[in-house]
Amino acid sequence: MSLTHAYAAQSPTSPLAPWTFERRPVGPHDVRIDIRYCGVCHSDIHTARGEWGGTRYPIVPGHEIVGRVTAVGEAVTQWKVGDTVGVGCIVDSCRACASCTEHQEQFCEQGMVGTYNGIERGTGNTTQGGYSQHIVVDENYVLRIPDGMPLDRTAPLLCAGITTYSPLRKYGVKAGMNVAIVGLGGLGHMGVKIAKAMGAHVTVVSHTDRKRDDAQRLGADDYLSTHAPEVFKANAKRFDFVLDTVSAQHDYSSYLRMVKRGGTMVLVGIPPASPIDPSVLVMQQRCLAGSLIGGIKETQEMLDFCAAHGVLSDIEMIRAEQINEAYERMMRSDVRYRFVIDCSTL
Repeated sequence: MSLTHAYAAQSPTSPLAPWTFERRPVGPHDVRIDIRYCGVCHSDIHTARGEWGGTRYPIVPGHEIVGRVTAVGEAVTQWKVGDTVGVGCIVDSCRACASCTEHQEQFCEQGMVGTYNGIERGTGNTTQGGYSQHIVVDENYVLRIPDGMPLDRTAPLLCAGITTYSPLRKYGVKAGMNVAIVGLGGLGHMGVKIAKAMGAHVTVVSHTDRKRDDAQRLGADDYLSTHAPEVFKANAKRFDFVLDTVSAQHDYSSYLRMVKRGGTMVLVGIPPASPIDPSVLVMQQRCLAGSLIGGIKETQEMLDFCAAHGVLSDIEMIRAEQINEAYERMMRSDVRYRFVIDCSTL
């Protein structure tokens, strides 16, 4: 066992505060990673504040982790001390079901083990995440960070990057396609960058006009503000593919009408129940789908893609003790576009 300093929530209403706990020993197939940076995801807030239910307190959030290997188990074959690695949203799965054998561990039929608020299969303990000094992870759930990638701007790729890359890749986004990214936050800004790197003509769709300059700077070709209701009618059947990253309630049907006949809109946000007019799908053979992060193999593919195309997250670095302020700012959408904790400040 090894002690690690961390920031944890002790209840749904308590602020995150310093906490020390024990990581499991490094087993035969484990690697120990000293965490350098950890991105801050909206899921962290939902879990820390008990908004999704089922949070096991105390809880250390964080699943956008990068650092260096400092110890390896005797049976480890993939990693060595000194390797630069990452850990995303998954730290274990059953490895035997159809989803796992097809490299889709996020859909494990026995339930994937999340990097935090999961249950370790070997110990029965609650998994604790990356707002901490180090972590112990099975070698098969560790990711290689390509040489030359700045670690601070790479950390958010472990969630925001794969969440947007996976549906863009699955639905074949490529050069010449007309793609819309709905919402320009932590997910949306990665969607813009990745879709552009795939060669698409990218339009940001936002409910206000205030991020127009940012969208252009990030590489978007066009920008639509839905504050003006005529925007939906003027852009009907415009897009081959729409990636909706918004987690606030909104009318899906309005956005679906901007999809071409036979096109697809994919949801990666999970808002409260939102209305859908079935005729919007049926009469134009449109497809409405959802997507959840990605498996380990695809996450590695995403990292390699981002390295090859120079795709990185836009971040604001914070010290560990600034995490509660960061949460409040995220709730106000006051971040461009991902907070990252410098874990050396723990």
